[in-house]
Amino acid sequence: MNVEEVKDRLSHLESLHSTFERQFPAIYEERDGEALLEKMKALYNISREKLDIASSLYREMGSFGGHMEEQAKELYRNEYQMKFRLEEILSLLSKEHDYDTRIKLSTALDRLVQFHRVYDYAVRKALGEMLREVEGLSLLAGGENEKKVPVGIMEELRKVKKLEAELETLKVFLLRLYTHPGDVHKVEDALRDWHSRGLLWVEARNVEKLSGVEDAEGILEGLTLIGVVEKKMRGGEGVYRHRSFSSG
Repeated sequence: MNVEEVKDRLSHLESLHSTFERQFPAIYEERDGEALLEKMKALYNISREKLDIASSLYREMGSFGGHMEEQAKELYRNEYQMKFRLEEILSLLSKEHDYDTRIKLSTALDRLVQFHRVYDYAVRKALGEMLREVEGLSLLAGGENEKKVPVGIMEELRKVKKLEAELETLKVFLLRLYTHPGDVHKVEDALRDWHSRGLLWVEARNVEKLSGVEDAEGILEGLTLIGVVEKKMRGGEGVYRHRSFSSG
């Protein structure tokens, strides 16, 4: 991992986010359709560039694992959601403004504003934590001309970060198991249910939808750590299988 390149991308993304946040409030009071369209296009262009950088960072952090990877994933998720919501509004703004479209546009704008209330905080938090960790790696790299962390140190850091992340996941899971055991059973039952329908590897959101349990992914991660569930990565996302359905 080239630490300096990652730092540059994070800094550029931080700058883009600040620009995005300065321009975003202008949509609140805009009533003219054409003016709103232009403002949305400007936001969308920034959002698209931000998502490209977030995507590359997520791929880069995948080899590092641990907290850094989690923050990169969180960053990518939020940028993807913002781009999707802006695309939805741009699509509606380009249509004929009949009554139906105006209602849909108003609803979409409300959803965007609601999402934005958590988006700015989530993005800044992820960027801040990633920058702090990268700064630490930069110090480890040592020397003016040395730009890469030595392989041995990187490997040890990966192991430590992975263990720290797993321990934290296990602590949260055990607390959930103690205080809300029913949630754990519901998640297990939902995972088995998907298997019985013919889906061998299941995404966390599908388990959450069927079980009705919030943060089903956290429970699935805990079940994976204690050996009840298996996990593998598919398309950059974790998918799960109950070991009782394993082919062995």
